[in-house]
Amino acid sequence: METRNKAVEIRQVSKTFGRHQALETVSFDIRDNEFFTLLGPSGCGKTTLLRMIAGFEEPTTGQILLHGQSIQSLPPHRRRVNTVFQNYALFPHMTLEQNIAYGLENLGWEKKRRQDRTAEMLELVHMTAFALRKPAQLSGGQRQRIALARALAPEPEVLLLDEPLSALDLKLRQAMREELRQLQRKTGLTFVFVTHDQEEALDMSDRICVLGDGRIQQIGTPRDIYEDPANRFVANFIGETNFFDVEILSLDDTTARVRTPMGIEMTAGHRNLERGQKEATLSLRPEKIGLDDQAGGEIVTGTVTGVNYLGGFTHYVVRVGEADLRVSRRNAAGRPTTLVEGSKVRLGLQAEAARILGT
Repeated sequence: METRNKAVEIRQVSKTFGRHQALETVSFDIRDNEFFTLLGPSGCGKTTLLRMIAGFEEPTTGQILLHGQSIQSLPPHRRRVNTVFQNYALFPHMTLEQNIAYGLENLGWEKKRRQDRTAEMLELVHMTAFALRKPAQLSGGQRQRIALARALAPEPEVLLLDEPLSALDLKLRQAMREELRQLQRKTGLTFVFVTHDQEEALDMSDRICVLGDGRIQQIGTPRDIYEDPANRFVANFIGETNFFDVEILSLDDTTARVRTPMGIEMTAGHRNLERGQKEATLSLRPEKIGLDDQAGGEIVTGTVTGVNYLGGFTHYVVRVGEADLRVSRRNAAGRPTTLVEGSKVRLGLQAEAARILGT
């Protein structure tokens, strides 16, 4: 029963290209009906891992299982997975319905079944009215929908998506994120999504695997990853944060008391600290720092040295003691932005909003 709840199992998988270690040994599971994201900067190993699941690359070591069955020896076309590529890879000389039906014909589906499935996929992605058009007559978002329909048509057990939204402009990317998530819910398939865009990952994923330097840095829900990063790499890559070098005064299994460069002591939850350790890093998100009337917790005072208006938010830089803090405040109705460079402000630093990181 446990195996059937796992769509993909990665077991001690690594990948080496010549002398280059693209992916250190990694092990994790991707669950049935899950939107699972591989997130990280360029060169971290995420696309290499996706290509190994697809069968386009072979692991140097380890094993990959699909619903409990090893797929090591299977070529890509015999794996019950399909891939949506960044460049869509549509056939320019074919109509949209021909693009979708082509793979089904190669699989030996009889004509009536192909026609029914093609019509079903066009309806699923809201492209029925465009069935006889060719890819060049479509917008980027419409081509993306057809690429998705074509990949879903053969009824794969897992859909792999290799940065499928990166070629779209910002507004269209945001709209397609919602469409993609709804599509995953409608089909009930396991989606494995590769991106370097943290906002995409946080918005769409059930769980996120953060990769860095060819290693897994953390796996968890979007909230886990953002609110409780495992290390400095994750805290820095996901969202914005303030980092401060701090001196450890005392610690137990879950919390530590530290001396900060803001001239105060704080107690906060910690990650990876060891007994006897003297120094660590304090992470504090800009939007979790209270400003003036919102200040609570440990109160410090400082001077605004920078103001950046960004529509929904205003970002401030505030000098406190020997530290510069980035602070974000939502621009709410009835609360005008009045702070300017040189303004004196009160900041509230709450222990539950901070994390002390050992690495």
